Amino acid sequence: MHPILALASPEIIMIVIGLGILLFGADKLPKLARSAGLAKKEFMVGQAEADAAAAKAREDARLRADEARADVMQNVPQSASGTGVDVPPPTPDKGTLSS
Repeated sequence: MHPILALASPEIIMIVIGLGILLFGADKLPKLARSAGLAKKEFMVGQAEADAAAAKAREDARLRADEARADVMQNVPQSASGTGVDVPPPTPDKGTLSS
């Protein structure tokens, strides 16, 4: 038997509850349990918010990486020669107009 499961026997649980009543009093135990439940709820909410922020950061990083790998020719101006004259795209079997 696993050592942790040995601690979960009914006798041990009753002893822990009895000690809790002796230490804290019967009227404070529900307040302690309620505050422990609220703390757990706050922790879970914070964890969900952190998970959502991490997912958004991963998506933003993926979008930035996709933009970095985008076609670089989309950013090249049409007048690549520096003369200010637009260079038309090549036509099949004729080349460009300047050749």
